Amino acid sequence: MHIKGRLFAILLTVVMASGAILGGKQEIQFREKESQAEETVWTSKKETIYVWYEDADLESYLSSAAVSFGEQEGVRVIPVHKTTTELLQEAYEATMDPEKQKPDALVINNDELAKAYLSGMADEAVSPSGLFAEAWFPKSALSAVTYHGKKVAYPFYYETTLLVYNKDYLDMWVRQQADRQAIAALGLTEEDEEAVTDTTYVGEDGVPMTVEGLLQFADTFDAPEGVEGVMKWDVEDIFYNYWIVGEYLIVGGESGDDSDDVNIYNEETMACLQTYQALNQFFFIEAGSMTSESALQDFIEGKLVFTIGTTDVLKKLEKATEDGEFDYEYGVAVLPDVSDTLKSRTLSVTKALAINGFSEHKELANRFAEYVTCKHAADLYPKTGKMAASLTASRGDALLSICEQQYAKSVSLPKMMEIGNLWLQLEAVFSKAWNGEEILPLLQELEKQISTQITEE
Repeated sequence: MHIKGRLFAILLTVVMASGAILGGKQEIQFREKESQAEETVWTSKKETIYVWYEDADLESYLSSAAVSFGEQEGVRVIPVHKTTTELLQEAYEATMDPEKQKPDALVINNDELAKAYLSGMADEAVSPSGLFAEAWFPKSALSAVTYHGKKVAYPFYYETTLLVYNKDYLDMWVRQQADRQAIAALGLTEEDEEAVTDTTYVGEDGVPMTVEGLLQFADTFDAPEGVEGVMKWDVEDIFYNYWIVGEYLIVGGESGDDSDDVNIYNEETMACLQTYQALNQFFFIEAGSMTSESALQDFIEGKLVFTIGTTDVLKKLEKATEDGEFDYEYGVAVLPDVSDTLKSRTLSVTKALAINGFSEHKELANRFAEYVTCKHAADLYPKTGKMAASLTASRGDALLSICEQQYAKSVSLPKMMEIGNLWLQLEAVFSKAWNGEEILPLLQELEKQISTQITEE
């Protein structure tokens, strides 16, 4: 064979070998693609729901719940974080646009449920396991998601207000009272006897059970150096003040949806607001001088014995303790009653998981809603610092149980769309009352305004 022939033969052999190698690689790649395609086809057969939420703090909780529920049920749950303050509106627009991916469920405030239900964005919730019962949720949570007798969402988590106290200072006051009682028992001086406080309105641990008990504490506490006041809170924010009138100022009834159930101007509300007004003479808090954040910071620095905080205060105090910023023991309690005859009742906001009435996967969305709001709820506080509405979530934790008690006796934001500016109106009334204006005309005018708004609508 000529040299050219041998070279051609060698070249042909190399080309054939290369072709075989290349063909093998192509076959492998083809099989991999075929396998991936088969996997994609199989995965796409899984029923899938999309859950929209706005609060970024929920990301880890919803993601873990989606994974565990998905594995358990053989489905896919995709949480979608939306950076918007108009989640309901955006969800509606996406639902109405066939080119967009619509949510099957969404997390919204309970006061948006009337609008959501009437627009079809909150379907009547059908709990597969029958969890809409007081064995699973407190009455306040069930009322929060009820609209005209129907459960239109699942109670998810809540925010309300609490009495926050420095336990070291309370223990100090209890010891001071015991010493005074011992001295008075010896009959030493009239001054000693007068210094002994009637502890009818405080608990054994020193926590005030009524406003009178709070004032007794303030009047008799020999505060150590560094304490600048017994109690301060944000007197301009209605959320921190509503507890004073919450039992008797009625707007919409228990479920906040009854326009015929409005009772603002009454003797009890007037007496409660007069008590609130008197607190200014005792604590001397100038309106606008104290925010909830500055009040909590003063508490952390040991300058206050009491403050009023929202339920997220527990995580903040945990962190302050861990960081070495808070050198005391703390506790929380339900806010005191106004008196021994007038009850208190806080305001609460319940975040709810609503099922989109236009979803093609409502049965699955209801099952996931049960799971995320109740069956998986014990993980919510550890992951987010938020208080689950479910009674299964506290796990015997004393502080969480107190939050649960306060929420159980709270009243939720009303759902009536006619009174969207109620809270601004209430804040104006409280501000004027705090600054000494006469209570009677303030309440009369407020009831007139609300009644007119409802009638005009």
